[in-house]
Amino acid sequence: MPKPQQQLSKVLSKLDVFVLSIGAMLGWGWVVLSESWLTSAGSMGTLIAFIIGGLLVTFVGLTYAELASAMPKVGGEHAYVHRAMGDKAAFVASWAITLGYVSVVAFEAVALPTVIEYIFPNYQVGYLWTIAGWDVYLSWVLVGVGGTLFVIAINYFGLKPAAKVQVVLTFSIILVGLMLIFGSAVGGDSANFQPLFVNGATGIMAVLIMVPFLFIGFDVIPQTAEEANIPRRDIGKLLIISVLCSIAFYILIAIGVALALNNSALANTELATADAMTALFGSPFFGNLLVVAGVAGIMTSWNAFIIGGSRVMYAMANSGMLPAWFGHLHPKYKTPSNAIIFIGALAAVSPLLGRPALVWFVDSGGPAIVIAYLFVAISFIILRKREPQMERPYKAGRTTIVGWIALVLSIGFLVIYSPGMPAALTGPEWAIFCGWFLIGLYFFIQMIRDKYRDHAEGENQHIS
Repeated sequence: MPKPQQQLSKVLSKLDVFVLSIGAMLGWGWVVLSESWLTSAGSMGTLIAFIIGGLLVTFVGLTYAELASAMPKVGGEHAYVHRAMGDKAAFVASWAITLGYVSVVAFEAVALPTVIEYIFPNYQVGYLWTIAGWDVYLSWVLVGVGGTLFVIAINYFGLKPAAKVQVVLTFSIILVGLMLIFGSAVGGDSANFQPLFVNGATGIMAVLIMVPFLFIGFDVIPQTAEEANIPRRDIGKLLIISVLCSIAFYILIAIGVALALNNSALANTELATADAMTALFGSPFFGNLLVVAGVAGIMTSWNAFIIGGSRVMYAMANSGMLPAWFGHLHPKYKTPSNAIIFIGALAAVSPLLGRPALVWFVDSGGPAIVIAYLFVAISFIILRKREPQMERPYKAGRTTIVGWIALVLSIGFLVIYSPGMPAALTGPEWAIFCGWFLIGLYFFIQMIRDKYRDHAEGENQHIS
């Protein structure tokens, strides 16, 4: 596996970096999943889940912030874990976070036709098959494929154009989200906050397992740090600010929907956040306006995670962990074009699984994301101890306590996903998760063989 040369260009401004991160985290989940949160855990249970999940993301984000400013290298966690723990651990962490990115990209390819269905409920034609009780239509699939091709194109032709699209779309999401938040503060009914809890701890965990998936996105900053034309310290600062803003946004959206819709309305909604907007402003126009913002959210996540996923695969190819094909840079646009096409191809086939795949992608990507978080927390602790003199333009505290808290919270989240737990993964989710790591096992073995061969050749040359 020959190592391609790095030729990435520094084209991202502070605004580009911030918007890539926050746009990735906001995405579409706040539109399509709010009903699931509130019916699974109740209003207060949902808030507790987001507060607990927010703690995980904040402490993990602090470890990323320090390491990203210290090592602004393409691939993010790939570089940190490789420096702290070597090839094998770096492969596991990198392959895990790639599944996280791919699961989001695939999720968005299914989410787009779902939201179009809300605006045009009778557009489905060309029945294909039924999966998990849901009928898949050709028109529905083609919408997802079309969106995928669009996102592939804007990423293929350069990072800066993709960042410009991200800025426009992210600000539209924030504007409409604020309309819902302020509308609920004025026109919401506190009586709708009942029930406060549903299913106790089980309900909270049902929401909690979605949190890593919803907040994955801040780590797009480390993935693109090598392409950011900003001071190294600002990389860490922007990462933490984007995390805190996104946590606040999700919590306020959950409160807004809970104030707008009572329990009966939640039980009969297709898109609770859009229906909440309609109820608050008294017109379907505002519900459709929120759905348009949801489409913008789909595109921002889609865009950011193709960027992030392609960069980590590019970094793995540079390190000899994946075939050099994944490390090919377009000679004109300086993008990892082959990796972009590969991830886009996976997204293009995901609509064939129908709407049930939304939950499958959310839940299967979650534990993979947390595995990467765990490895980064361990790397943070190791590098603080082993390389105390490393230049750290952004430092997450004087001690390693931030890393230890991130470590403990990551392990706690992995336990929630385990078999036998109330929020354990189901059959399709395990199939996606295990299938991805079986593919990774093939590349892992190839990496070990290649490095053993290179070592043996080096020894023979030395002897000669």
